[in-house]
Amino acid sequence: MKILNREIKGYAALAPMAGVADRAMREICEKYGAAYAVGELTSAKALTLGDKKSTVFLERGNLSCFANQLFGGEAETMAAAAKIAESFNPDFIDINMGCPAPKVANNGGGSSLLRDPALVGKIVRAVKDATTLPVTVKIRTGWDNDSINAVEIAKICEANGADAITVHGRTRAQMYAPPVNVDIIKSVKDSVKIPVIANGDVVDGISAKAMYEATGCDFVMVGRGAMGTPWVFDKINAYMEKGVILPDPPLEKRLQIMMEQLNLMKRYKSERTVLLEARKHVAWYLKGVRNAAKLRRMCGEITCLSDIEIICEKALESGEDM
Repeated sequence: MKILNREIKGYAALAPMAGVADRAMREICEKYGAAYAVGELTSAKALTLGDKKSTVFLERGNLSCFANQLFGGEAETMAAAAKIAESFNPDFIDINMGCPAPKVANNGGGSSLLRDPALVGKIVRAVKDATTLPVTVKIRTGWDNDSINAVEIAKICEANGADAITVHGRTRAQMYAPPVNVDIIKSVKDSVKIPVIANGDVVDGISAKAMYEATGCDFVMVGRGAMGTPWVFDKINAYMEKGVILPDPPLEKRLQIMMEQLNLMKRYKSERTVLLEARKHVAWYLKGVRNAAKLRRMCGEITCLSDIEIICEKALESGEDM
């Protein structure tokens, strides 16, 4: 499939998830079928001030197709950050206008930009003029149910040079709770000529195909559906290509993949950071295991690698839910 002038394999991309979709997770997801991945949310302001911690988010690693994602509320700063990001050799630059997190939205970035369409246009134009790379924009359907403006925002993005739009089918106020609004995503698709990527509630091949059919989108993006289940992309590809419903790997294989991801994390982060972040990743991989609630409580107490080994042993002893 071709998107953003790139030939890519597969039908779904890994969404940018701050604090979750790090370099290790991105590499694991690509190994198991992700067509491309978008990096973690990166502060444009921090980049322009020379913050070295932020540049870590820009590293593409061994990915065959990768985007850097920037957030900020000032056009000039976003343009300067885009130039920095381009030096890290991503395939395209993604502008975040959808993050609902208070620390982002309450400081003029992310989904708060949906309330200022004029500023949206200025930021997209500034970034587009600053880089030679394709520029995409990730949005939500609106700030809240009283201000659904995804179509307006998408048209503004297109008019100012955006090469594609990703639409998360919820408002900022809805966060992640109700089902996505596929009708609004379809309306966006019908209103612009650039590619539209649909995001939200895609968790397997069936839901991916349903999203394609309901919205007419050019591509889909998977976020929470890949947490602890990176093989979801292989499942989507198999269903989209052949109508085959692949089962989840057996528990032993799932735990092997989990350890593969954790070992990658150890390459890129300190052991202390890995152990702290392993608490959530291991818990996600335990979905479908008997006594999962007890095992997840153990995850919250991980302090050394042997703790993870014990959790794996107990998971295998418990077996899978039927």
